[in-house]
Amino acid sequence: MDNMGNTASGSFLVKIAVVIPSYKVTKHILDVIAAIGEEVHRIYIVDDCCPDRSGEFVEQHCSDSRVVVLRNETNQGVGGAMMAGYKAAIEDGMDIIVKIDGDGQMDPALLQAFVSPIVSGEADYAKGNRFFDLESVRTMPKRRLFGNAALSFMTKLSSGYWNLFDPTNGYTAIHASVAKYLPFEKISNRYFFETDMLFRLNTLGAVVVDVPMVAKYADEVSNLKITKIMGEFLVKHVRNFFKRLCYNYYLRGMSLASIELPLGVLLVLCGAFFGAGHWIESAQTGVSTAAGTVMISAVPIILGVQFILSFIGYDIASVPTRPFHRTKLK
Repeated sequence: MDNMGNTASGSFLVKIAVVIPSYKVTKHILDVIAAIGEEVHRIYIVDDCCPDRSGEFVEQHCSDSRVVVLRNETNQGVGGAMMAGYKAAIEDGMDIIVKIDGDGQMDPALLQAFVSPIVSGEADYAKGNRFFDLESVRTMPKRRLFGNAALSFMTKLSSGYWNLFDPTNGYTAIHASVAKYLPFEKISNRYFFETDMLFRLNTLGAVVVDVPMVAKYADEVSNLKITKIMGEFLVKHVRNFFKRLCYNYYLRGMSLASIELPLGVLLVLCGAFFGAGHWIESAQTGVSTAAGTVMISAVPIILGVQFILSFIGYDIASVPTRPFHRTKLK
């Protein structure tokens, strides 16, 4: 599996599958399918209980022999649709699985750029990043720009991939031998799917890379409202952050960083509570707090912050660098 060239018989060495979650995208989905190149072996259209019957629409109007229509009996969200597509692709023996939305915002011509780092053995998972080109960023809606920046920072903390940006970007590619190790039943089904995937990939030690891309914003209607999901995302990020800490720093391995974080937090809290207590006492009595007491409060806070920063530095340096799929049997 060294390249994506043709064999003598004309077939491709690497079997690439594209999964397209389909929900209210009948206006664009045929154009998306038509733009997918011949390097792709299979195209899975997942009708996620679409009110427009997009699966039936594709079957009636698309003659591409690569297309397979899957149907969810109930609406599962983008994550549920992708899990159905992943399972089908793995069962069919596909090597790389690419996710492309059916609303026309993702250019199928970029597919090679997402597949290449996986085929070359550099990565297990590739995702789009719309923030590489500063000029194109100006075309992005301001509210979405701010929301993505906030979500990116939270994702860095919860997933451990400090080198990534634009976590909600849905243009992705994954090696099938990595996908089959994912806990499909635990991954978030709806809008948190992309960021939850990163958390799950980090627990496997998978290598993830960003792929520069430009999104197209035309007449598509996004179902994702940043203001509505920010609170929900915050709660789930906090949950994943503590899960990752337990998995990576206590259950699967121990290091100096395993001690630095709790010790740092403890010192900061002790110093803060001690200082706050004396500040309240001073305010009530009108007697200035002694310099020594102030130092007793400040020193543990300073030391605690140093320990926390040291932990963050270790965590940043611990981003996976050895591709998971090269160490596992298919």
